[in-house]
This record gives sequence, C-alpha cells and structure tokens, in this order.
Amino acid sequence: MMLDNFLVRSALAGIAIALAAGPLGCFVVWRRMAYFGDATAHAAILGVALSFAFSLSVFAGVLVAALVMATTVSRLYGGIYAMDTLLGVTAHAALAIGLVAVSFLSGVRMDLMAYLFGDILAVNTTDLAVIWLGAMAVVLILGVRWSALLIATLNSDVATAGGLDPRREQLVLTLALAVLVAVAIKVVGALLITAMLIIPAAAARPFSRTPETMAAVAAIIGTLSVLGGLAASVEWDTPTGPSIVAFATIVFLVSNIVMWMNRRRRLSHLR
Repeated sequence: MMLDNFLVRSALAGIAIALAAGPLGCFVVWRRMAYFGDATAHAAILGVALSFAFSLSVFAGVLVAALVMATTVSRLYGGIYAMDTLLGVTAHAALAIGLVAVSFLSGVRMDLMAYLFGDILAVNTTDLAVIWLGAMAVVLILGVRWSALLIATLNSDVATAGGLDPRREQLVLTLALAVLVAVAIKVVGALLITAMLIIPAAAARPFSRTPETMAAVAAIIGTLSVLGGLAASVEWDTPTGPSIVAFATIVFLVSNIVMWMNRRRRLSHLR
C-alpha cells in the first residue's frame, strides 16, 4: 500500500500543511502578525506538556493551548503595552513555561526535539488523517471568510462601514492559526511553524498581482519547499523540518533576486 512508505506519508503531511499555511501566511504577512504566530506556536509546547499530564491527545492539548494564547493576546491588544512588546513577552513566556512544565513530567518519555523542530518522518496514518482534516478545516475557514477577512485586513474602517466586525475577523484568523499550529507541530515543530507561514507568503509576493494569486503561489512554494526539503534531508541526512524551512528560504532569496532584476530592467527601459 502506498501509505506504508514513510516518505509518502511525510510528503503528504507536509503538502497538507503547505496548502493551509500558504493562504493563512499571506494574512499573517499582510497584517504583520509574525510575532502573533510565534506566540501561538510557542504555546504549543505548553500544550504538549498538558496533553501528557492529563493523558490527552497531543493535538487536543496543543489546540487548547494555542487557542487560549491567541485569544488572550487578541483581548489584551490595545491595553497598556504595544502589540510587539506584548507578543514578545507572551511568545517567550509560553515557550519557557512549556519547557519547565515538561521537566516536571515524571515517568513520561517524550522527544522534546521532535516537538521543537518537528519529526515529519515519524508521521503515521492516524497523524496523516488528523493533519489533513485540520489543514482542510483551515482552508475551508479561509475560503468561506475570504472576502470579509480581506476587507478587514485592507481597511478596518471600510469593513465596519460595510457591516463587518474587524475583531470577529481577527478571531477567525486566530482560530485558523490555532488549528494549523496543532496539526503542524508534528511536521515542522513549534519553533519552525511561523517560518512556514511567513517565508512562502513573502516569497510569493514578487510573483503576485492579486491577493488570491499570492495565496495560491504561497501554497505552491510551500509544497515545493516540503518536497525539496524532504529530498535534501534524505540525500544529505539533515534534520527534515529545518531542511524544509531552509529550502523555502532559498526560494525566498531567489524570488527577491528575480524581483530586483525585473525592477532594474524596467528602470533601464525608462531611461
């Protein structure tokens, strides 16, 4: 059976994450929510600790922790501290508390590095089903709310005048981000999830003229990064999660070189 091959399972799991992270990452880039993604992803380690402490599935524990973190930050926004300060504190505090909590788990064997940097090669068929269900749920949420999310992202005043609630759309993104973190931690780990959100989206920008095109191109770049990173990991025996992110970074650099060359060509024609 095809799914008996661990490389096939790994590739399918990575593709699912890429298809969801591409469009969601575009909103993260447009809204400048990189630190928000970090805070949510770092809370995943605390979720892992809770799942082992209370004998829950890792997916459930991470989803709860990510949702609590994301909604808490959303509610605190606009208070005493600036958003970047608030997110910086919560992101690092969540990671530190999670790591401390893990150290108190007696009699529990867990590979902490796998949750920090991912262990895509260990994905089994059950994991694969959960990852695809979660990823498609994110795609469905974004698809249903695409226009509203886009208007709220471009101009909150216009969104309010049109009968939309920008804070509600923020909560929709919060839910989508929490679900993606919960399913992606097995693939790329808590420390690399934000990279898979931001880098493909940023790499897609030079090739896109519309938001929809950018979302599609980001998903394609993410998919290519997964396949390229997996191939590099098998060929050179490198860590798979970091290899995927490194491949995405190379694509980002190439896309910016292409953008720079096109800009210079246009300028030379104007002269």
